[in-house]
Amino acid sequence: MESLTEVDLAIIAMEKRPWKYPGAKERAVRTELGISGTEYYMRLNRLIDDERAIRMEPALMRRLRDHRDG
Repeated sequence: MESLTEVDLAIIAMEKRPWKYPGAKERAVRTELGISGTEYYMRLNRLIDDERAIRMEPALMRRLRDHRDG
């Protein structure tokens, strides 16, 4: 089984961070990851259902899945 990519791991780490200001996360996505917000959320959606990510961060993935499906 392949491991998660560096970008996937960075997305998981970013989802664990608190964001104090509106737009801060979107700016960080562009500057730190070098991808658009659309690409970020498409990748995040795939990660939420990825067994490797679920095993790595079960509580975070469950919270994100509940928020998405909510």
